[in-house]
Amino acid sequence: MASTDQLTFQDPTKRFPVISPPKQDQPEPGLDADLVPQTDRGEESYRGTGRLEGRKALITGADSGIGAAVAIAFAREGADVALNYLPAEEEDARKICELIEEAGRKAVALPGDLAAEGFPEQLVHDAARELGGLDALVNNAGKQIAVQSLEELSADQWETTFEVNIHAMFRITKTALEYLPAGATIVNSTSIQAYKPSEDLIDYAATKAAINNFTKGIAQQLAQRGIRVNAVAPGPIWTPLQVSDGQPKEALPEFGKNTPLGRAGQPTELAPAYVFLTSAESSYVLGETLNVNGGTPSP
Repeated sequence: MASTDQLTFQDPTKRFPVISPPKQDQPEPGLDADLVPQTDRGEESYRGTGRLEGRKALITGADSGIGAAVAIAFAREGADVALNYLPAEEEDARKICELIEEAGRKAVALPGDLAAEGFPEQLVHDAARELGGLDALVNNAGKQIAVQSLEELSADQWETTFEVNIHAMFRITKTALEYLPAGATIVNSTSIQAYKPSEDLIDYAATKAAINNFTKGIAQQLAQRGIRVNAVAPGPIWTPLQVSDGQPKEALPEFGKNTPLGRAGQPTELAPAYVFLTSAESSYVLGETLNVNGGTPSP
């Protein structure tokens, strides 16, 4: 799947085809390499313009989906990138590292589980050491498992979802403040679920609302230090998250078709939002949630 680059005039309803993914299942966390149809992460389409030249970025969940698209875009905009992902996602991560290096930038692979005690803090220290500093943080990693009823939602899943999606974000962000200079940026991945929670994503949606609130609060706190904090709220984006129990299997063929654009989004369509919020051109933007959801009305 490929399109013209993100700078070319084009009809958004036709930039990518309307997909009807077949029912499929992958063990969590899922791989881009095994997804049907494949995603577009900007491998062939994203064109950089030097907007992040010399930046040093840590991106969590950077092996596939949105995180991978952001990593590719950051590298092509001139940034060195440290990628965090689960060890089971090594196949996808190797591909993204290759693309970063093809762009002439440094790729630092830092696999590990954000739910593991002490790992979020160590991740930041390792990224700063390997990159020679840190001035951009993208908190993107997330856990999403659809459960039909509250009675079926286990306490273990509830706690793990919060551990990965919001507790790790707190720990990573707090540790990163040891390194982030004035001019640095933090971009957090929230979701349309923060505003319009699906009945089968109660735990996931709750964490995304928390991320939204955390973003707006910490943005005010860090403004005087010259560190900007913002968020991106994706809508239905086709990623491995959806087929590794993130959506009910029977819902996959219709995924994203209820948006005003009539289709699911591709990960590469998110990347420019993260680039904008990380670049100096958004210097007066703080505490903002940028919705990239195919036109679904949201605050």
